[in-house]
Amino acid sequence: MSKISLKIIFFFIPFYLSSENVTLELCLQKAQEHYPLTQQYGLIDKTKGYNIANANKAWLPQLNLTGKITYQSEAIKIAIPVINLNMEQSKEQYNLALDVSQTIWDGGVVKSQKHLLHAQAKAEKQQVEVELYALKERINQLYFGILLLNEQLTQLGFVRSDLQASYERIVALKQNGVAGQADVDAIRVEQLNLSQKETDMQATRSSYVEMLATFTGLNLDSKSEFSKPITEIETTEMENKRPELLLLSTQSDALNSQRNLIVSSNLPKIGLFVQGGYGKPGLNMLSDAISPYYIGGLRLSWNISGLYTQKNNLDKLSISQKSVEVQKETFLFNNKLQNQQQTNEIKKLKATLKTDNEIIELRNNISKATTSKLENGTATVNDLLRDINATSIALQNRALHEIQVYMAIYQLKNNTNN
Repeated sequence: MSKISLKIIFFFIPFYLSSENVTLELCLQKAQEHYPLTQQYGLIDKTKGYNIANANKAWLPQLNLTGKITYQSEAIKIAIPVINLNMEQSKEQYNLALDVSQTIWDGGVVKSQKHLLHAQAKAEKQQVEVELYALKERINQLYFGILLLNEQLTQLGFVRSDLQASYERIVALKQNGVAGQADVDAIRVEQLNLSQKETDMQATRSSYVEMLATFTGLNLDSKSEFSKPITEIETTEMENKRPELLLLSTQSDALNSQRNLIVSSNLPKIGLFVQGGYGKPGLNMLSDAISPYYIGGLRLSWNISGLYTQKNNLDKLSISQKSVEVQKETFLFNNKLQNQQQTNEIKKLKATLKTDNEIIELRNNISKATTSKLENGTATVNDLLRDINATSIALQNRALHEIQVYMAIYQLKNNTNN
């Protein structure tokens, strides 16, 4: 299997001079802290605490109060004529008893229950972590969307300067009788179109900033400055730290805990017991009077019928374990394909950036040549506007490709949680 080496060195530079800038890492951190779903961690811990406390109460003495009144069709009768003894038990019988039992050995049920509760709580927390991880992609999209708009607005600023210079040049040519009012108007229309584009981009940027502020809880506005990551990439294989893998691992642990609980639940239980009460009759079956009594001793109990289904239940857990393994293999397979795709995308975009710079340089040269031709009367204003627009498109493409490189790098990081 081929290994893709990736070494990423990050440092940040601001778009504008500022003593303090917003970074992507800060936004990701604050978004996780601010997202309402994080409250679920505390709720899971509280629920686990109550469940474990309940499980521990199985070691407390168990009290059971019972009472009964019965009428029997027959009762004990003793008749010995020789000694003139004639005894007959009443057919109506009464009993009120309190049974106190203390478990000595439960086969490991409580211990297995607590292990299962810990494993289930850990899996629930990891599920929350997976859901929070999806938040990272949304923050990345907003943040890089802002960076892209910043770059595009900067490039439009260069185009605006070129149009202003061309406007002043055409006005001068008009004064010299070389150009007409239509030429001046054509430049002015392009300036207004550019102004509309800038207004639209500013509005979109403000919307992105507002959404990012809502996600992170940070005090962001249209004047906030966002740092742009500069990256250098070499190939290296990154360890996969995706939360989905840990979730599958915790689910597997929970299944193992269930297995232990099934086995321990079907083992014998040993405990002490004391039973005391009043009965008619009491323990002396020959007495028909209401009398107190007590019984104490050691009790062994074993629900043997639980063994009927134990094997099937354990086999079902084995199937669930295999299902978890299949999910893990599938996830790693798809994740590897995504990483390969992102790595190739990064290489493609970096190569595209190199040609972008060359295209911009050539477009600038063409625009300069057209400007000279216009002054000499061998080119029209439409020719100049065409070249200015072509240069603007080239600048916008470079800005787009540059941000796409950053996005692809962060997507690669996001794929492996690095």
